[in-house]
Amino acid sequence: MNALLTQHGKALAWSLRRLAAAPANTLLSLLAIGIALALPAGGLMLLDNALQFARNAGSAGATPQLSLFMALDADRKAAADIAARLKNHAGIKETRFVPRDEPLRRMQADAGLAEVIAALPGNPFPDAFVVTPSDNSPAAMEQLRDEFRRWPKVEHVQLDSAWVRRLDAMLRLARSGVALLTGLLGLGLVAITFTTIRLQILTQRAEIEVSRLLGATDSFVRRPFYYFGALQGFAGGAIAWLIVLGITTLLQGPVADLAALYNTNIVLQSLAVSESLLLLALAGGLGWLGAALSLGQHLHRQA
Repeated sequence: MNALLTQHGKALAWSLRRLAAAPANTLLSLLAIGIALALPAGGLMLLDNALQFARNAGSAGATPQLSLFMALDADRKAAADIAARLKNHAGIKETRFVPRDEPLRRMQADAGLAEVIAALPGNPFPDAFVVTPSDNSPAAMEQLRDEFRRWPKVEHVQLDSAWVRRLDAMLRLARSGVALLTGLLGLGLVAITFTTIRLQILTQRAEIEVSRLLGATDSFVRRPFYYFGALQGFAGGAIAWLIVLGITTLLQGPVADLAALYNTNIVLQSLAVSESLLLLALAGGLGWLGAALSLGQHLHRQA
């Protein structure tokens, strides 16, 4: 067990020495990996913040709502029954009753409409309820609309869910784009590591042949290169994390100004701890995979 740990320690030390042996090349490779990984990581960060901004902007006044309009012949008892149903409904977050006299007073206060309203034989406006659902997804809101339509003395239920559907579609498209970008740039990281390990194998060809002649196993020969690829990927992931953090810091001011226009308080958040750890683990794993592919091809040829 101690011998195995010693071998792993020596392999890790060899990898660190190889990375430090050519600082310029190492730095350029790490920057290429970091920028490649920062693009999907930054896209995920911006997408999460955009979703949070949309939710907060919705709570400030743009949240989707349903409007229930009572029949003109509905009395106060019918309105009270509907109010009780809405109050006890599990899918309702908030309800506001709009008595039929309220819109009438607003119309009468408008100089351009006062004469028209005065010429009407009676109040043309029904009692109404403005309902804020707990779940503002398009499917849930449409289900509530269909349910409310069946209630007694409810003449019409209005739901403007078009913008909700557009937002939902845009978010799905953005997530798909980030996933596709992550896959493509992940392949780029594997390609960078593949090429780097190939050059290391060619440089160390004589040492590898001597080691094999002395009885070194394949795992002994491959281990330092695995560490090299994993360390390169991990370091590139750390640079990507720093890039995302820098972008977050630079955008804090403009995002705060935009949030102020919507009367909401939004603080741009960088990657969460779990997302940061996932980024580093994914980067190290892809680096290891690139090393494994390169070793499988080039060491097999030398065997």
